Amino acid sequence: MSDIVKLRTRAEIDEEAAEWTWRLDGDKVSPADREAFESWLRQDARHRRVFDEFSKVWRTLDGLGEAKRDEKLATFARPARRSTHLSPRWWLGAAAAVLIGALAGALWMRGGSDIQTFSTAVGQKRDVTLADGSVVSLNTNSIVETDLSRRLRQIYLRKGEAHFQVAHDRSRPFLVHAGDAVVRAVGTQFEVRLLADQHVDIVVNEGRVEVQATPTGAGPETGQASSQRPAPALRAVHAGERLSTASADYAVRAVTPAQLSSEMAWREGAIIFDGERLSEAIAEIERYTDARIVVSDSDTAALRVGGRFRTDDVQDFFRGLESALPVSIRRAPDGVIYIDPRR
Repeated sequence: MSDIVKLRTRAEIDEEAAEWTWRLDGDKVSPADREAFESWLRQDARHRRVFDEFSKVWRTLDGLGEAKRDEKLATFARPARRSTHLSPRWWLGAAAAVLIGALAGALWMRGGSDIQTFSTAVGQKRDVTLADGSVVSLNTNSIVETDLSRRLRQIYLRKGEAHFQVAHDRSRPFLVHAGDAVVRAVGTQFEVRLLADQHVDIVVNEGRVEVQATPTGAGPETGQASSQRPAPALRAVHAGERLSTASADYAVRAVTPAQLSSEMAWREGAIIFDGERLSEAIAEIERYTDARIVVSDSDTAALRVGGRFRTDDVQDFFRGLESALPVSIRRAPDGVIYIDPRR
């Protein structure tokens, strides 16, 4: 069984959008079809965007001549002789397939883009090589949407944390949209972590990026701002530096090589603590497990933690706690893990 969360692919949505474009282009659309179409639009925010793209290009095909619907298809592919044994559903699927090819070509000529969604489950990580050669590494429980066009490369970090190794291409800016910021990079390496409050942490390990504040929640499916904080000036962040949008002035701070190594350790399947409070360490560990972890009292929560642990073996972390700190681990029948002071 796959460990990766399976989301519907752009290819699947393209096929359905092409079919709906074809079906709704007729003179007569039944109320049942119209209702089914509206239901399909509501299922996924991407459906309307893709359908609109296909519809716009489909309408431009009328400019090729005053062809009827069947003649439009013949412009792109001459069908084989029809068989009386093939069902209407087969022809509908064939029409959709031809339409996808036609519209994909037209969208590309118009500067269209290829949108894909990638994700990881809790406790997993994943490396994805994009069409331009850039590599996106996803940490635990993360979601990114990529939108690559001939003029622009845009990434939307919807959840979690990702590291970006950007292929050099000055003609196509590389933009990462996350929470309340946009990060611009050309030929560099950096990571972005989206926090629960929509603030963003950015760490650069090679090259340089520029960070600009944006209205919280901006993206393809949203257009309204939920943050009214004035946008600070554009900030440049170089290798060995970090920026958090939680600070009002977007202050850029230096990161030591050791800190940088700790920040990037998850890419090697590890997590490193160096004197953090136990409560802070638990908050980080909980990103890699579905288990709920409770520290029994404030004194225990204030204990300091150090060490390197595997992100795919959370139990090793608990064993390390019991051997190094005056605590005991208690697992309740409901699955909750309690960290108690050792008696």
